[in-house]
Amino acid sequence: MAIKAIALDIDGTLTNDKKVITPRTREALLAAQRSGIRLILSSGRPVQGLRALAAELDLQNNDGLLVAFNGAHVVDAQTDEVLFDQPMPEGALRALVEHMHTFDVIPWITEGRNLYVERGMRHVITYRSEPFDIVEYERKHCDLELIEVDSLLEVCDRPQDKLLCASEPEYLQKHWRAMYEPFTAALSGMFTADFYFEFMAPGIDKGHALAGALPKLGIDASEVVAFGDGQNDISMITWAGLGVAMDNAIDETKAAADMVTASNNEDGIALALKKILG
Repeated sequence: MAIKAIALDIDGTLTNDKKVITPRTREALLAAQRSGIRLILSSGRPVQGLRALAAELDLQNNDGLLVAFNGAHVVDAQTDEVLFDQPMPEGALRALVEHMHTFDVIPWITEGRNLYVERGMRHVITYRSEPFDIVEYERKHCDLELIEVDSLLEVCDRPQDKLLCASEPEYLQKHWRAMYEPFTAALSGMFTADFYFEFMAPGIDKGHALAGALPKLGIDASEVVAFGDGQNDISMITWAGLGVAMDNAIDETKAAADMVTASNNEDGIALALKKILG
């Protein structure tokens, strides 16, 4: 199997639980890149949240790609050229924001470097029996500026790629269907972590983004290895010629994968690439 590209989810896959790339995994990916393989960072994060990791892996000098917002936005890491962008329909987005006000969730929109939250909205959830400032977590790890607005409707007058909703995992498991049901025909919705449920334009997912961008670059699905751990990674794992799930992946992702490697804390990517690339 000739490999031309490696697509990598970020949280729980490329980075360990401390949110860093381990030295062994970094070197394995840099070596793959030196051999001519293109690296693709594919995440629910905004573009801004991918830039530091892209620089660490030198994507800007090696024709790397950034797939952001679960596939709604694809950027050339070297030129910043937008290769694909499909924002949510304005009417559906406005209705969605109003619908989320009836649930105990923290909704926000990221635009460029700005993270918009509603003034007076709680920022802390209870996670694993501890208080967790989920807004600060997102702001810090994606290098964003927090901006409070009276209503998210204020930023719905222009195209937006994603609405993210955060809450306690138990609450989201109980209510996600009611949150999503009015919009199943108008928007895509999925878990990207047990405390995140996210909405994008209809048909948007990581697999859709790769299928749209890579053939234009002369790369076929059969020439792609994709790594992931979450529900939002299943589409690219099944689209790629070889889909690899991390040992810490959810059962649904493992079932969709062609192989399972070690966890994100145990250099699972490096170990898998040694088997695949030799």
